[in-house]
Amino acid sequence: MTSDQNLMLYAKLVGFRLVVLANRVGCDTDFLQELHDRLVEGLEAAIARIQTIMALERSVLTGDEAAYQLDGETEIFGRCAISLLDDLEIDFDTHEYRINGSDWINALTADYSGVDIDYPELVALTEDELGSLAQIVKDITRETGIPVHAARAV
Repeated sequence: MTSDQNLMLYAKLVGFRLVVLANRVGCDTDFLQELHDRLVEGLEAAIARIQTIMALERSVLTGDEAAYQLDGETEIFGRCAISLLDDLEIDFDTHEYRINGSDWINALTADYSGVDIDYPELVALTEDELGSLAQIVKDITRETGIPVHAARAV
């Protein structure tokens, strides 16, 4: 991305952060407040990453040897996603999984009938469960390209 695109993305992220904070005031449940807080944290992390990228761009323009680091930061930002609830990691080689960075759990079970592999799956929250946050999440993904996942592991 160019410097102008990064600046526009920065402005959009900061704007969405303000929208989420303002929307949080109207939350009537602890669950929705927690979702808003997690979205704000995710947006703040993305904002910090864009600030780092913009600082590296300035360093490259002044002749510093930051081009390699800039490429790495840009690649990392390209994989950025915001997870509001559960994050599921599956290691298919070892048949293990973990939820939200906890300890690894073995998905293999065996008995007289054979071996069974049972991984949990992520089930997306409905728009009713997200409430007023549903449209904000869609807008963030559409405007910034950063996916926002709101799913729970079952």
